[in-house]
Amino acid sequence: MKIIRVVAGAILENGRLLAALRGAGMSQAGLWELPGGKVEPDEDDRTALARELSEELGIVVDVGDFIASHDHAYPGKTVRLVAYACQISQGIPTATEHADLRWVDAAGIDGLTWAPADIPLLAATLPLLSAPPMA
Repeated sequence: MKIIRVVAGAILENGRLLAALRGAGMSQAGLWELPGGKVEPDEDDRTALARELSEELGIVVDVGDFIASHDHAYPGKTVRLVAYACQISQGIPTATEHADLRWVDAAGIDGLTWAPADIPLLAATLPLLSAPPMA
């Protein structure tokens, strides 16, 4: 079975995570995901992720530490989704390919319907988010 390597950015800012809503023209439209994309044959993960986030969101990021990976089976292929922590160094995220973007804190993650391939990565991402402020 063909394995497709896809990188995902856990873009973190002020204790929140950037979630991207898959648009009508995308597979799994209406589901939330960590933004990112396919790794080209001549790229390493970090280069591919920086390129994809620039193309999709119009931002420049510093790609940090590996967070987690997960293999998700689809009919006829397996997607190996690899997540890295990212910090925005330039720009403001803009939904050019996605239907919407939303910053969510740890409690808000459960309020979104996530793409199945992303769900295992979220558990590994949660410890990177700051605890919500005490009332």
